[in-house]
Amino acid sequence: MSVLFELPSPFPSEPGRVRLLEPAGSDTDALAERLRAGCYDKPFVLENGGLRALHFSLGYVQSVMDVDNPAALVLGYAQRMMAFLLFAPRPRRITMIGLGGGSLASFCHRHLPAAALTVLEIDPHVIALRALFGVPADDARLRVIEADGVRWLGDTDTRCDVLLVDAFGAEGIAETLLDTDFHADAQRHLSGRGILVMNVAGAREGYAPHVARLLEVFDERVIAIPVREDGNHILFAFRDPQFAPRWTWMRSQAHALKARFGLDFPAFAQQLESGDRQRHAWRLAR
Repeated sequence: MSVLFELPSPFPSEPGRVRLLEPAGSDTDALAERLRAGCYDKPFVLENGGLRALHFSLGYVQSVMDVDNPAALVLGYAQRMMAFLLFAPRPRRITMIGLGGGSLASFCHRHLPAAALTVLEIDPHVIALRALFGVPADDARLRVIEADGVRWLGDTDTRCDVLLVDAFGAEGIAETLLDTDFHADAQRHLSGRGILVMNVAGAREGYAPHVARLLEVFDERVIAIPVREDGNHILFAFRDPQFAPRWTWMRSQAHALKARFGLDFPAFAQQLESGDRQRHAWRLAR
């Protein structure tokens, strides 16, 4: 039976403590060597300076939690994914693909009490770490389901107002998202004015196919904003054929959202408006 097994960080550039799901009495030196060599095949937790981070490898940070404030969104990309509230301030149903450290699930559970949350996570080891990251237990509003989110989307007939996609593994964005009808299934899963929010990262050639697929499926109703501090991009895709954001109204609402949630919604609104102008310029240039 696996338990939380702790050892000093074996990474010279990343001090702190590492926690693993391993049997009691495991060989510490062997585990440290597998971590250093990059061949450890399960998620691990690296904790240092009051921050607790989930990794599949040192190449990508899956999630970061402030130990003293577990429901806070530490990473810039996670904060910007919440910018969907500028378009849908009162979502009733939210689906998430990828639990990770659960920062988005915890934030939504705490701050959106009227929303039902369904979280799909394919890796049971990630789910086993949820308590370490302060993810609330399942209740009437939150369900964490061990399932392939891509397959689940293809099989389900349910709808949601917001679909948050943060599906990363050790090598980056999950390859199955391009090998299936994921993008079309995601569009079908949305309600009439539903919004898909997708985190992409890494080299442009890695995420460009996702942008192209979303532009096709959502008839170019896609806005991308960069997260320079994290090296990510957040893609927003809108199902409503009449999608036409009211930027002036949104700028005024952004201040109320900042007061309510503690995130920089005025900056998010500015980024989204700039991204929308680029979208229109690109369409006119075609």
